[in-house]
Amino acid sequence: MSQFAFRIDGIGFWASGLPGWDLARRFIETGELPEAAPRKPAPDLLPPNERRRAPDTVALAIEVAMAACRDAGADPAALPSVFTSTHGDLAITDYMCASLAEAPRSISPTKFHNSVHNAAAGYWTIGVGCHAPATALSAFDASFAQGLLEAAAQLADGAPQVLLVAYDAQSQGPLGRISRSEGLLAAGLVLSRGAEGDHRLRLEEGAADRERDALAERYAGNAMAPMLPLFSALARGGGRCLLPAGPGSRLSVELAA
Repeated sequence: MSQFAFRIDGIGFWASGLPGWDLARRFIETGELPEAAPRKPAPDLLPPNERRRAPDTVALAIEVAMAACRDAGADPAALPSVFTSTHGDLAITDYMCASLAEAPRSISPTKFHNSVHNAAAGYWTIGVGCHAPATALSAFDASFAQGLLEAAAQLADGAPQVLLVAYDAQSQGPLGRISRSEGLLAAGLVLSRGAEGDHRLRLEEGAADRERDALAERYAGNAMAPMLPLFSALARGGGRCLLPAGPGSRLSVELAA
């Protein structure tokens, strides 16, 4: 794949203990954590009743999506979007499996509604009134890199801007012992096509080593941790990072200073 130039117009970030991109950057620089951070996001896009019922994955995705759009000054109703998650909502999947095994007639319609992998994308497009295409994908530990590639492909196909949202939450039950994920971690990026001197990405052969900085160490247990080298590089003001993109593949991202 030849190199593709792109810009990052807006950033949103939310993690357990670091509810915002400014706080995450400060943590990378100083190791400082804020006091009394909320347990989960409470996105104002959702009405109060929906906000209380929304699963953590939906709240996470909507929070960072809106933050990225605000940072970019972009109209969320006009943006095509790519939502990527390693597991979707494993807590709801665990509930569904247990209910089907023990009492299938007792399954909650609300939880069933939220069990699909594109639930967060659906909440988002309905909430902002967006009729642009929305994509939901998963590629295990390559989920973020493949989401970034999908967004780049849409930009190359002519989209002026694309919203990329990546998120994973706490796993539980038997599935959680097989596919572990700890805490909450999500990020949103509003991307546009770049030119000479902008950020560049390239799909390569080879492995991607995980970084061992403070951010990567703190959230290493979350399934979306493979995205963190990009955000550490952004906080440092540029540089190259390597993201796992699938068996034998990595996505090289060169961030302009």
